[in-house]
Amino acid sequence: MTRHPMFGILLALFGALAISPDTLLMRWSEMSGAQMVMWRGLLMGGAMWLISIVVRRRHLKHDLKALASGAGLALVACHFSNMTLFAVGIAAAPVSIVLFSVSTVPVFAALLSRLILRETTHWSTWLAIAAVLSGIGLAVFGPAPPSVGGNPILGALAGLGVALSLSTTFVTIRRNPHLPILLAVGSGAGLAGLAALIWTGGSAVTGGQVWAIALAGGVVLPVSFMSLSFASRYTSASNVSLLMLLETILGPIWVWWGTGEAPSRAMLIGGAIVIGSLALYLWHAGHRRQSVLRRSQSAAPEHL
Repeated sequence: MTRHPMFGILLALFGALAISPDTLLMRWSEMSGAQMVMWRGLLMGGAMWLISIVVRRRHLKHDLKALASGAGLALVACHFSNMTLFAVGIAAAPVSIVLFSVSTVPVFAALLSRLILRETTHWSTWLAIAAVLSGIGLAVFGPAPPSVGGNPILGALAGLGVALSLSTTFVTIRRNPHLPILLAVGSGAGLAGLAALIWTGGSAVTGGQVWAIALAGGVVLPVSFMSLSFASRYTSASNVSLLMLLETILGPIWVWWGTGEAPSRAMLIGGAIVIGSLALYLWHAGHRRQSVLRRSQSAAPEHL
């Protein structure tokens, strides 16, 4: 079936908008980091497994075998750490700090591609790394009013850990495209939720606003993940990454509107540096790829 050229971009836009209120729902839940890991992990894990069984039921045996491979287990570990670190970071620090740090996925992916796939690293990657780190540093260590609570350093470290986990996921999938992504995500998230359930002893299962975290883990995460995953099949990864920056912009705005958690001026300036640098980097990378493609096409011999 032929899709409209804008289908992938619109699907990625929908996914980015769908995930943007995630952090607001996490704040509204009034839960600790471990509680959020438990609820989000178990709900998303269950949803991903259910979708995989329905969509891939004829290939489930093959998918389980691939999941048990070294690369498959690495993917599970990435999503385990991703699910854990993000909730812990949001619980411990201002939302804007965590989201700014998570948005560094593209530069981490470029570095891992150099280390694992032996790809060359363009000078623009190093420039982007310097820019985003300076922006994060300003957001974390810049002056902030007493109303800005939490631990910005812990939030930044957790966010960078999430970015590293996600970029490792992307590089692993690129190297092993046969891996069952839905099962890997579901397994990693589910195991994180199970570990958090054991950690809390089940005593805090009903603490906080369960409806908010259930909406985040059972609806927002699966819908946005599926949309972004399918979008990558119909448009370039750089387009998806650019649209994902919307979460970095809209997430703190949602939280500001819903809870009154306003970022400091240093956080706003640092976030603008991070988002602007990444947008320029992704635009430049896409332009560079298009130039290489045009040169290769023009150099190809014509068949008479």
